Amino acid sequence: MRISVTDLGEKLRQRRILLNLSQAELSDLSGISMRTIQLVEQGKGNPSLDTMVQLADPMGLRVDLVLKEPAKTNEQ
Repeated sequence: MRISVTDLGEKLRQRRILLNLSQAELSDLSGISMRTIQLVEQGKGNPSLDTMVQLADPMGLRVDLVLKEPAKTNEQ
């Protein structure tokens, strides 16, 4: 199954919130601009693999698992 950019952004957003990180804090930790984080979380960005690693790493996520399955929502 191929994950959509919307699901990808939702998974990253859920993890960031779980860790009680603001977008600004994740930006500082990852070196990725806050605007890029916003676009990715909204499903409007299509991050490169390098960007994905930079976002996932400070949140303790493995990129291969992030890309594996859709985000869990209250509806699932």
